[in-house]
Amino acid sequence: MRRQSPSTVLSGLVLVLVTTVCAFTPTPPSQQQSSIPSSPPSHRPSSSSTSSPTAMDGVGRAGAVLGQLGGALAALAVLGLPVAPAVAETRQLEYMPSIEGRGYGKARTKYPDFVQTASGLQYKDVREGKGNSPTVGDRVVIDWEGYTIGYYGRPYEAKGKTKGGAFDAADKEYLRFVLGKTPMIPALEEALTTMKPGGIRQVVVPAELGYPANDPKHDRVGPKPSTFSGQRALDFVLTNQGLVDKTLLINVELKRVDKPGERGFKG
Repeated sequence: MRRQSPSTVLSGLVLVLVTTVCAFTPTPPSQQQSSIPSSPPSHRPSSSSTSSPTAMDGVGRAGAVLGQLGGALAALAVLGLPVAPAVAETRQLEYMPSIEGRGYGKARTKYPDFVQTASGLQYKDVREGKGNSPTVGDRVVIDWEGYTIGYYGRPYEAKGKTKGGAFDAADKEYLRFVLGKTPMIPALEEALTTMKPGGIRQVVVPAELGYPANDPKHDRVGPKPSTFSGQRALDFVLTNQGLVDKTLLINVELKRVDKPGERGFKG
């Protein structure tokens, strides 16, 4: 490699420094958008620019930083300076039985305004609750909705919405169960352990954190749809052996947490 003169090296380093500073220059307050949403969020999370301004502002700023730094690195390469090689990222694919193990399929969607945990769960707090989060052995009282977000976003559990027929379940009771003792899908249990009473959370459920295949009627592992039509909509996705994305979305509201000895709960 041809050795660069000190002045050329210095020019390259100055280019990187100026680019980075410009990327992180804060937006004047007068140009910032309000973080208060003008309308309630949709039941389906979005990976496009329609997400909340606060979340997308952060994603947009990060994208600008990466884009400008990429340009600076390209300039360094032109100058003949060493650049670290890029590391390829392994794509995670959604579970589809008909093509499982073949190395191709639908890539897992990562929603920029959702928090992703180590297990692969993604969630977004629509409303923060107050008080203490539940622990194993507490009884939780929740309201919930379920959607087959990977397959047209069809509801399999709905409350207070005019769906017609068996989906009209406005008078259904809240779901009560003991955390860690009543079998529930792993995604729901994990989401509840960091929620507080009064909170509402959207939970994206990948197949490995959802309903088990050996419980087709959902009698052993909940939450079970409260209507026949809802169970049929869920089962169509879960039992389908074709190219159907089995990712689910659960909207959950933590109504109350009962400790042993409270409200008649013996533990």
